[in-house]
Amino acid sequence: MLAHSYDFHTHSTASDGTLAPSVLIEKACEAGVKLMALTDHDSMSGYKALVASGYSSDIELISGVELTCKLEKQVVHVVGLNLDAAHERLNVHLLNLDQLRMDRAKAIALRLQKAGLPDLLDAAINCSNGGQIGRPHFAQALLNLGLVTDQQQAFKKYLGAGKKGDVKVEWPSLATVIDIIREAAGLSVLAHPTKYNLTLNKVRYLVAQYSELGGDALEVGYPAVTVDHQRSLSALVEKHQLMASGGSDFHNPEYHWTGLGCFPGVPNSLPHVLDAIC
Repeated sequence: MLAHSYDFHTHSTASDGTLAPSVLIEKACEAGVKLMALTDHDSMSGYKALVASGYSSDIELISGVELTCKLEKQVVHVVGLNLDAAHERLNVHLLNLDQLRMDRAKAIALRLQKAGLPDLLDAAINCSNGGQIGRPHFAQALLNLGLVTDQQQAFKKYLGAGKKGDVKVEWPSLATVIDIIREAAGLSVLAHPTKYNLTLNKVRYLVAQYSELGGDALEVGYPAVTVDHQRSLSALVEKHQLMASGGSDFHNPEYHWTGLGCFPGVPNSLPHVLDAIC
């Protein structure tokens, strides 16, 4: 993977990352990143905390968020970049997602309890450090209690697709999320299109629908994207006249497959969100 001076996809403890926002930006600076978006899942609290703190860094921080949504039955993630963080509709949407995630957390805890596990809700909330709560926090709670050997086992036994802790959520529609990002003066980026366990034909359909709904860009550079997949995604960028984006999808410094500013490069021949932001 290449080291870049920008990173448009990162996570902190405000969602499911392991580094506090202030530590994350320090580590990004050490890695040589000059332009970074903090894109926590369904939350901008980490970004807002950094701005309010008057952080001192050589990095230019742009506003961001990774919003969960659905196209038909498929859950997808859309990154919003360079948003108006004070936009009323955006903030109402984020508050609604807070409640949606908490309701799901309660349902997960109840299901796991019925499966013979202890009540993990408070432990999972503690693992979230006041940020958005999700299944990774339940996985960490299980690990802390010695009920699994690692987070991967937690998902395999309890939290993964089809398991007891896999609680379905009626996420907002893709159309709604694109519209909210546009209203908040941001750019929408369909995140990691080949990581939804879709066939290439279904990826093409997803991108076509995303484009028709007014999406701005496609994430083309991200960890684990193959050369063949990147070639296909680049063709979709050109076909649908989208921009291209890239980011590390950084969560945890212990994950060896990614690092801040480290991801396969976006082809220079493609129109890039970097140009639109700068």
